[in-house]
Amino acid sequence: MTQTTKEVFEKYQVRKSKKQRTAFIEYVKTVAQNLGYETKIEKGTFGARNIVVGNADKAKVLYTAHYDTCAKMFFPNFITPKNFLIYALYQLLIVAGFFVVSGIVGILATAIMMNLGINDMTATDAGIDIAFLVYFVMLFLLILGPANKHTANDNTSGVTTLLDIMASLPDNQRDKVAFVFFDLEEAGLFGSSSFAKNHKDIRNNTLVINFDCVSDGKTILFALKKTTKKYKDLLLHAFKSTDTITVDVAEKGVFYPSDNANFKGGIGVAALKTSMLTKTLYMNRIHTSRDTVYDEENITYLVNGAIKLAEII
Repeated sequence: MTQTTKEVFEKYQVRKSKKQRTAFIEYVKTVAQNLGYETKIEKGTFGARNIVVGNADKAKVLYTAHYDTCAKMFFPNFITPKNFLIYALYQLLIVAGFFVVSGIVGILATAIMMNLGINDMTATDAGIDIAFLVYFVMLFLLILGPANKHTANDNTSGVTTLLDIMASLPDNQRDKVAFVFFDLEEAGLFGSSSFAKNHKDIRNNTLVINFDCVSDGKTILFALKKTTKKYKDLLLHAFKSTDTITVDVAEKGVFYPSDNANFKGGIGVAALKTSMLTKTLYMNRIHTSRDTVYDEENITYLVNGAIKLAEII
C-alpha cells in the first residue's frame, strides 16, 4: 500500500460533507504540487467541485474517479453490468420495499388514530400523508443520510488509483494525461455532467477512463459503448489478463452507471465477482459497512495498465 493510500484511508476515507470534501481537495492539491502537477478546482452544479490535475484540454486521455462518498445503507447497491434485467429488478425491489414499509406505517397510523376516536376519513387522509412522508424520508436518507464510514471500494479504490498513477507516470508521458476527481457522483453525476458541459471538446472527443469501485473482485470490466468500441484493441494491449486477474473488455450488452456516461469517449472500469451458479458478474457490499475490501493487486495492475496505455496512445 502506497503512502498516499495509507493517508487517504487514515484521514480522508469519508468524503461526504462539504468540510470533508474540502479537506480531501486540499490534500490532493498538496500531493499534486509535490509531484509537479498543476491543479485547479472547477465548480459545477449544486456546489460540485471537481479537482483537475494536469492540462485536461490538451490531454489525449483523462483518468477519472469520483471522490465523494455515499450515505450508509442497510442494504447494498447491487450492480450486474452485463445483466440489466437483474439490475433493474433489484432496483424495483428496493422501490417496492420503500412502498411496503411506508404503506405499513401509514396503515398503522390510521388504525391508531381511529382507535383514538378520530373521524375515519380524517384518519385515512392523515395516514396517507404519513405514508408519503415516510417514503420521502427514506429517499432523503438514501442520499443525504449519515455518511458511510467504510468506502474501500466505492470509491476510495478509484481515487487512490488516480493518486498512484500520478505518482508513477513518467515525466515524458505527463503531457498526454490529465486526472479529474469528480464530485457529487453519488447525488446524480453532477460533477461530471458539469465538467462535460464546460469542456465540450473533451465530452465529444477525448478518451475518458473512469475508475469506480475497482478493488473488490478479480474480473476487471471495461464497459464500452458504440462511441468507444474503437478503443477495444488499445485497451486489450494495455490491460492483459494475468493468472489472477481476468480482463473483460465488453462492447455489447454492458452498462456501468457512473461518470463515464457523460462522455462520448467514456469507459467505465470496475472490479467484479462471478456468481458460482449463473456465472453472472456482479458487485455488492458497496454503500454498506461491509465495503472494506481493498485488493492492492487490483490497484497495482490498473496503475501499470494505465501507464502502458499512456505510452501507446
